[in-house]
Amino acid sequence: MGRLTGKVALVTGGARGLGEAIVRSFVAEDAQVVFGDILDEEGEALAAELGDAASFVHMDVSQQADWDNAIALAQTRGPLTVLVNNAAIVLMKALTDTTDEDYMRVFSVNQFGTFIGVRSVVEPMKAAGVGSIINVSSIDGLHSSAALAAYSSTKWAVRGLTKNAAIELGQHGIRVNSVHPGGMWTAMGGKGSLSEEEMNKAVYANFPIPRVGQPEEVAAVILFLATDEASYSTGSEFVADGGWFAGMRNPMMPSS
Repeated sequence: MGRLTGKVALVTGGARGLGEAIVRSFVAEDAQVVFGDILDEEGEALAAELGDAASFVHMDVSQQADWDNAIALAQTRGPLTVLVNNAAIVLMKALTDTTDEDYMRVFSVNQFGTFIGVRSVVEPMKAAGVGSIINVSSIDGLHSSAALAAYSSTKWAVRGLTKNAAIELGQHGIRVNSVHPGGMWTAMGGKGSLSEEEMNKAVYANFPIPRVGQPEEVAAVILFLATDEASYSTGSEFVADGGWFAGMRNPMMPSS
């Protein structure tokens, strides 16, 4: 028996990075997993490695038809009771340089895709009588940084949607929470541009935990929310950011 025995989960953006770590952790805890992504080659390879417990499906989260297909596939494994809205894209551009097309591209995946996903699983989860929806926001959904006008605004919106859905769906046994990662050692987080040691020195040296996060560390928080261990948690933010949101150590101050 695993922590997710008997549960069927759908994970978006599951082919690499944090999504891959989520899929692996769910399978390790005995869930049946369907995961989607636009990265077909990576997704198919991961599904082949994981065996019968996981299936990959091509999925553009901004398209309702792709959601319908993924949910139908998931329900061939049993009642769908877990959704992780993880798919996202980041754009680093000054506000005044961000075009309408730039903004809408980020919006369509990060915000609209999450909205479609939440809406699409309501009826299957109501039928099951239980559900856990986990929306992956960001530390930039709690504060912001320069050059993240599109990304940050969509991640704040995910946080607001989470609270609304938690209020409306709790009466049906469906919990909805958001997870807010800080920097992670993934392609989106800069992996490939610097070594991990260089990244830690350049960016994370004055964090309370002075290193970049590993996707498995954030996946562990998401795993908890998918389990029945989190049965009284809904409408909440779960932060895994190495203390980023708490503040930075000032090397000039005592105890630093």
